[in-house]
Amino acid sequence: MSRPVKIAPSILSADFARLGDEVRAITEAGADYVHVDVMDGHFVPNLTIGPLVVKALRAYSDLPFDVHLMIQPVDPFVEAFAEAGADIISFHPEAGPHPHRTVQLIKSLGKKAGLVLNPATPVEAVEYLLGDIDLILVMSVNPGFGGQGFISSQLDKIARLRRMIDDSGREIELEVDGGINTRTAPQAIAAGADVLVAGTATFAGGPTAYGANIRTLRGD
Repeated sequence: MSRPVKIAPSILSADFARLGDEVRAITEAGADYVHVDVMDGHFVPNLTIGPLVVKALRAYSDLPFDVHLMIQPVDPFVEAFAEAGADIISFHPEAGPHPHRTVQLIKSLGKKAGLVLNPATPVEAVEYLLGDIDLILVMSVNPGFGGQGFISSQLDKIARLRRMIDDSGREIELEVDGGINTRTAPQAIAAGADVLVAGTATFAGGPTAYGANIRTLRGD
């Protein structure tokens, strides 16, 4: 496989009682990103963590923090997460309400900008932002909870986005989040994914298993 695959463990599936240690453990196990799912109980039906937790975790890893904002409205919170230590900030176009403005805000803070597509969000949502974004995140489950099953219709979306990115000539990472495991990871990679977000599949078995879990998902 010519395209290297990155693994971004979602700390949503980590042991929250020892979150700092978990972030250190996945870093030492060979993860590429630390994926942080931020949910507001409004845009999605769950509550998770805020900027203070991201800031506290920053000391436990030098990996890029890949922060997925499932919050609405999103703009008022972008700066706080940037200051807390996020390296990549991704948001949903539905949470804007002006996605181009949100992308420009993220970039103005010196961070990489990502756009997130829910299962029913069409690929056309990214078309006029390809010149500005650094990452596209395809949700292969409906956002809000960990441990859901992979929605196979998203494989076609991943493939279409792969072609759009390649045709653009830009270095845009294509990330997939939701239901990633030893069965679905190869499917997502074959469709064109660069980055796999994996919560349950990474954190299964405790810290001594994290390295093997990550290597298996990557296809090493």
